[in-house]
Amino acid sequence: MPTPIQAASIPSVLMGRDILGSAQTGTGKTASFTLPMIDILASGRAKARMPRSLILAPTRELAAQVSESFKKFSVNHKMNMALLIGGVSFSEQDAALSKGVDVLIATPGRLLDHFERGKVLLQDVKILVIDEADRMLDMGFIPDVERIVSFLPIMRQTLFFSATLSEEIHTIGRKFVMNPKLIEVAKPASTADTISQNLVRTTFRKKREALRDLLRSQDIQNAVIFCNRKRDISTLLSSMKRHGFSATGLHGDMTQSARLVALDEFKNGQIPLLVASDVAARGLDIPSVSHVFNFDVPSNAEDYVHRIGRTGRAGRHGHAFTLIAGEDDEKAILAIEKLTGQPIPVLSNTGRQSKKEHSTNDAVKSEKKHRESRTLNKTAPVQLSQEEKNPDEVDKVPARRSDQGEKRPPAWKGNSFKDSDHIPAFLR
Repeated sequence: MPTPIQAASIPSVLMGRDILGSAQTGTGKTASFTLPMIDILASGRAKARMPRSLILAPTRELAAQVSESFKKFSVNHKMNMALLIGGVSFSEQDAALSKGVDVLIATPGRLLDHFERGKVLLQDVKILVIDEADRMLDMGFIPDVERIVSFLPIMRQTLFFSATLSEEIHTIGRKFVMNPKLIEVAKPASTADTISQNLVRTTFRKKREALRDLLRSQDIQNAVIFCNRKRDISTLLSSMKRHGFSATGLHGDMTQSARLVALDEFKNGQIPLLVASDVAARGLDIPSVSHVFNFDVPSNAEDYVHRIGRTGRAGRHGHAFTLIAGEDDEKAILAIEKLTGQPIPVLSNTGRQSKKEHSTNDAVKSEKKHRESRTLNKTAPVQLSQEEKNPDEVDKVPARRSDQGEKRPPAWKGNSFKDSDHIPAFLR
């Protein structure tokens, strides 16, 4: 049974029409162009260094994901494919190009590197696919895409896909397509109905503890945990490992080989928790991800949609939790709710969903009052706790007994998620 984007796109692609398409993440958009392309390219043969089709993707992960789709769907076809992404040997990619490829999948930067070296010629491209165009725009790749397109034949078929079709994306898309079929199967920035969403209020100093409590209380198969900054990923990852969680990281500063290892371990179930930056928000296609946790509220409202879109895919039910601590987070949540057109319920301290009242956020007020008191009392000596001196180092202090002499409950370990006896107050 085809998904809506597949049912709307495949017939038009087979008819040779240009496409200007939009669909929310997790709806089978990749198959909507890979399947008809395989049928179109089944006849014919590629010449050395002259690909017959070109797919441009904004990130290495997304390009690799498209490559996997082609391998899966073209298993019964004699079709050559090459993947040009950074962090991989040029010599291996050159060897694949020299054999002739029917499908060339690439990130813009690496493709231009090969083109400038004279290793690939683009005048025989019959089909061009620009995938995740809005992400291309966010990452500043549109000038590179325009340059690449200038090397292609004017008479070609172009499939232009974006998660959203804003006015700016429409304007950009019109540069590449001719008399396109407009396909929009979901309203811009909508979230899938299969995802249950919740907010969890905490404070800046207790965010890691709140996350650990959530991980212990949820029935998790595997989960992606998002941070806004790359340096925060390392800090959070170290903290989680010290508390017995099996986790790995993924961010843009990692080498390609390290990124591939981390993704493989996560996809294969060897490590159930992936702490990532937004580099993984798109292109990470693992249908069975059960949970997404926003350790940081994304600064861009649309990034929230793409983050939680890692779960609830292919009709499965998923769960998304977002930790909010401070007034800036509250404002960001309001922007997200305005974009998606729906409120996000707060997980109250009784464990039930409560109506959100931003103006009466006790946790935020307490945190603000604490900061103001420290700022105003400049003359009085202040004895800071270890947590206040360096909140990033708190988790390095060994677990200690509470005032009542009781030990803290054991941390979760291994790949099996089970409910812990330690349930936070806001979940009880």
